[in-house]
Amino acid sequence: MIGLKKIRKQKNYNQQKVAIDLNISRESLSYYENGKREPSLSLLVSMSHYFNVSIDFLITGEDFKKR
Repeated sequence: MIGLKKIRKQKNYNQQKVAIDLNISRESLSYYENGKREPSLSLLVSMSHYFNVSIDFLITGEDFKKR
């Protein structure tokens, strides 16, 4: 979840704010950002809408590229 931490920092949000807004614990968010846990598909969709980025960006830190 390289992009999750990247976009959170770009928007200058702290983990507590994002966790409250997404209705998850700060600890869970930290685990997602550090690759210790993987969020559910529904949470990925919620994060994507919250940050207005693609799910690809949340996972890889880059937008999807056609081949």
